[in-house]
This record gives sequence, structure tokens and C-alpha cells, in this order.
Amino acid sequence: MTDLFAPLQSLKQGDWFKLICGASFQHLPAVRSLTLAYTLAGADCIDVAADPAVIAAAQAGLQVAKSLATDAQKRGFSYKGNSPFLMVSLNDGEDPHFRKAEFNPTECPTECPRPCERICPAQAIVFNNVKENFSGVISEKCYGCGRCIPVCPYGIIDTSSYMSTPGAIAPLVMSTGVDAVEIHTKVGRLTEFEQLWQAISPWADQLKLLAISCPDGEGMIDYLRAVYDLIAPLKSALIWQTDGRAMSGDIGDGTTIAAVKLGQKVLAAKLPGYVQLAGGTNSYTVAKLETMGLLRDFRLPILDFGLEDTNQQSKIQNPKSKISGVAYGSYARVLLSPILEQLENKEVSNTNVQANLRLEENDVLLWQAVKLAHSLVSQIKS
Repeated sequence: MTDLFAPLQSLKQGDWFKLICGASFQHLPAVRSLTLAYTLAGADCIDVAADPAVIAAAQAGLQVAKSLATDAQKRGFSYKGNSPFLMVSLNDGEDPHFRKAEFNPTECPTECPRPCERICPAQAIVFNNVKENFSGVISEKCYGCGRCIPVCPYGIIDTSSYMSTPGAIAPLVMSTGVDAVEIHTKVGRLTEFEQLWQAISPWADQLKLLAISCPDGEGMIDYLRAVYDLIAPLKSALIWQTDGRAMSGDIGDGTTIAAVKLGQKVLAAKLPGYVQLAGGTNSYTVAKLETMGLLRDFRLPILDFGLEDTNQQSKIQNPKSKISGVAYGSYARVLLSPILEQLENKEVSNTNVQANLRLEENDVLLWQAVKLAHSLVSQIKS
């Protein structure tokens, strides 16, 4: 299977790039535009909420990207029309990726400086929005980062969490044609993980990829080994997503160091499968991996299941000791937010019905977005 799909080749080569739209992010125009821009920029995987409408929006973006492949190549982008994997995220318990902020705007004092509105990276908090005639949290835009909670001077912002419904998972995977599933789990939830996996397993053979996302914690490696024992044998490729600092979206090098350290910890465990960073990834991540020798050197031959090599001068690499890819969430979305905001403010009139302009309908904004996306994708692809 690995030889049949370009994204899996990227995993083998160690230059896998995943865009995380957000397990709770349901703003359909943004999902469509992010999918389109990052696909044309060369992404290997688009990770979206397990929501049929969100999946359909991402699939629409993938189809438009195919139609623009020739144009992309003429502009110097390497996209050749190969679709990235479409992944949906599921959870086996409470998880910060699966929540929404909420508050009653009528409880906000008029003198409040509204720091929540300024700090929200998704522009999901609005007050007296003329266009929407709305104040509060725009639910479909909120992806649960939680940054608004500690900055509220009056402590009135809360979150609502939700769980993946096992009974709805199998039909979702079967009917929508997703390629991959990611399960968000946590140390100590093996029973819950098993229940979720039992709901998926009858259809697991049709998946091209399974990802397990887990934050650090005491006994993490033993927990991941127990998870592997539950899912083995597995026909699809397997990724261990090391969630270094979940939902941070920070631009400093501190968060990326946390992500890299957790990646090293999982690499050292030599679990079957690939290791991919997430949580705190940003513009520093690839450079940090290169400095630490954790990315594969494409000038040297790769031995897929190489023996341990004690000769430092050897020209054979062992990919099991390298990071196979990087996933970007908040950082990747915020990078394109100025373009998406411009797009949202541009409306077209069609038979007196107002609708948001689609990204491909504005040539200038489209290729600006792809160029920005490529500036991130190319860091690991170059």
C-alpha cells in the first residue's frame, strides 16, 4: 500500500505535512479555503472535524485544487493533482480539541475592554456584529483553544465538550470516503479507547492511515504499547502523533521544543509506525528538527528496517530514529487568516442573494493564500 499513495511516500521519506483544520472547527467556507490553499501548496493530509458538512466542504476544496493543478505548476508550485489524505478526528474522552467556548453576552459589563475578542485567533468572539446581527461566540468558528477563558476579567466564559458517538462513526467513514482516522486519547483511557476502536474496527481495512494522538503523561509509553496491542494487526499505515503542547498556536520556539522533546520520547520507544509532531509546531519546528538531526537527510540512502548502526560515518539511515512529519494547526490557520478575512468581507450578489466569495473566484487572493501556505509546507518539503 505504501507505494500506491503519494502521502504515504512522504511518510517514508520523512517530509510529511499535515494541516489540522481543527477537530471542532466547523466554519465551512474557511475549511474549504484552507483545504484548497494547502493542497495546492503540497500538503499530504487535511485533518477535519468528523462532521458530514465539514467533510463535504473539504472534499469540495480538494476537487477545486485538482482543476487548478496545471495553473499551480505554471506558478512554480509542485502540486501535481495528487489529493492529500482526508482525515477525521475522533475522541475517546474529554479533550481540549473537542470543545467550544460559550458565554452569555448580556452578562458582559459595558465597561469591559473585551480582551476575549482581541485574543481569539479564530475571530469567533464578536460584539454587536452588524453583518451577523450577533454578539457572543460564533460556534462554527470556535475550535476550543481556550485562550479567552483566563483573560476574561469577570470569569464568565466556559466551555462545552463533546464526545465522538461510536454508533455514528462507522457510517460516517463508509459513506463520506475519508482516507484516514485520528483518535485522540489520553493515558488511563484504555477501556474507552477499546470501545471506540471496536466501533471502527469492522471498517478499519478500508482506511489508508490511522493516527493516534496522545499528550505526554506518566506511563505514556506503556499506554501507547497497550493501545498498539489492541489495534494490531493493522493493514493501514500508523502514525503516533505526539501532541507536545496542544492548541497553543504560539509563535515562539518554546512550544516547538516541547513538541520535539515529546517526539524524541516516542521515537526512543521504537513503537511500530511513524512519529509525527503536533501541538506547539510553528515556524521554528523544522529548523529545530534539522539542528537536532531528527529529520532524514535525503542525500543518504534509507534502509526501511535498518539494523542499529553504531558507525557514525555510515551512509545508511534508520528512519525509525527520525521524525516522519509535522502537523500544523492553529499556526497554519492563523497564517492564512488575513486572506480568509478579506475573502469573507468580499461578497458577490447572485439573483439578489448575498453569498461569500469562494477563494478560487478571486485569483489574487487565491495565489496569495497558496504562496503563504507554501512558505510553511516548503520548510519540510525542501
